[in-house]
Amino acid sequence: MADFRVAKPLVGQGDARKNGTFARTFFILPGMKRTARPILTDEDQHLLDGVTVRLLAPEERQRFDQLLVAQHYLHSATLVGEQLRYVAEFQGQWLALLAWNAAAFNLKARETWIGWSAPQKKRRLPLVVNNSRFLILEDHHVPNLASRVMKLCLQRLAPDWSDRYGHAVLVAESFVDPQQFLGTCYKASGWTWLGHTQGHRRARQDFYVRHERPKQLWVRELCPGARTVLRGRNLPAALRDWPTAPAPECLQSPEELRSMTQFFAGISDWRQRKPDFPLPSLVAVSLGAMLCGVCLGQRDLAAFAADLTVAQMAALGFPRDWSSRRRRYRAPGETSFFRLLTHVSPHQLEAALLAWQDHVLGRRDPADHLVAVDGKELLNSQGLEIVSAYAVQSGRWLGSQPVAEGANEIPAAQELLRRAPIEGSLVTADALHTQTETARIIVQERGADYLFPVKGNQKGVADTVRALHQNLAHAFSPSGPGGERSDL
Repeated sequence: MADFRVAKPLVGQGDARKNGTFARTFFILPGMKRTARPILTDEDQHLLDGVTVRLLAPEERQRFDQLLVAQHYLHSATLVGEQLRYVAEFQGQWLALLAWNAAAFNLKARETWIGWSAPQKKRRLPLVVNNSRFLILEDHHVPNLASRVMKLCLQRLAPDWSDRYGHAVLVAESFVDPQQFLGTCYKASGWTWLGHTQGHRRARQDFYVRHERPKQLWVRELCPGARTVLRGRNLPAALRDWPTAPAPECLQSPEELRSMTQFFAGISDWRQRKPDFPLPSLVAVSLGAMLCGVCLGQRDLAAFAADLTVAQMAALGFPRDWSSRRRRYRAPGETSFFRLLTHVSPHQLEAALLAWQDHVLGRRDPADHLVAVDGKELLNSQGLEIVSAYAVQSGRWLGSQPVAEGANEIPAAQELLRRAPIEGSLVTADALHTQTETARIIVQERGADYLFPVKGNQKGVADTVRALHQNLAHAFSPSGPGGERSDL
């Protein structure tokens, strides 16, 4: 009898989760090549013929993230920069999830493959997109499903990106952990393997730690001649307006930047080692970027800082690069700003910004006594809501408070009102905040007045207000300037 033995699986279970290929063990004779292919059943072929790929709807975001955290090996649904999410489904049933976001900032193999210069890369990197998540859901590991889903997604990726962000994407990239996957799906979908990364992660600016897990780097042109376009002298007219638009310039003079840092000197610095970049300088750069309309992601902030003039960098106390012959100033990178946005004390930052605002605008006019409290979802924040207070007449910002996960605006507004400068003001908010505790904080704790609306769907509140107005009318008739009653 022939000597059968169990061979190493052609595709491991981890690869099935990433690439949708069918994981099974093949029995082979000694000396045989591993050329066996999974056999498709009629049911499998029917599914492959009927699978579709569509953009994720906003109301499906929570389910999408939960599945990624539960089933994807990275256990994270966090994306960076510009991003799109897709769902592959068959007859309404979800089969796979795909997520795309901004490309990696620096990849030596990719830069060589494209052949562009450093200035070209700086301007055109947003034309490259990263396939950061690809998950075949459990119980749906059908042969060839991953490559079919990838093909359908790539066919619509560039138009969808253009509709969302006003520019197409020309090249796609992805990282594959060889300890988990084989990258079979990418190879079958026409991607090119460029080799392995160096196995380092960035721990701080210009400092990398080796993690001993280099990744495979796969790339693919999304249209013929994409690399030629990216490394060309001039972009096509359809792409020219967006990438070549001038980047926002810092409007503050070196003296103004130096003055701004003094207001942020009291913010606690969480860093244990001696930092390369002073914390007040990082906050000043972020504030200058906000005033210029920069999106305020860590990549945007790093690009904004890199475009500062030599005099501005000197005023901010940036270090010099002594390894360079010209000893140029070194600007903070993405890691520095990511840690700033993650670790800075919100209340200390708020107090410092309010002090700087008073310095620039002068003290608030007592006549500017009408204060509005309202909540908004931050743009590109993945659902983060902020409750803010503003002086209505001047538009002066009076403070902000994030809404806790799973809560509504009411607790956040109450915490904000306890510290915002509202003494002697008339505070207004929408009907959601028509609450006894909110009113008590405004009147009894902060010495202000309130004007709250009552909507028709707040029947209990409306009945209470109506009864009080009929029986205790004086409670709703505050005194006017001369002491006379004035009906609301």
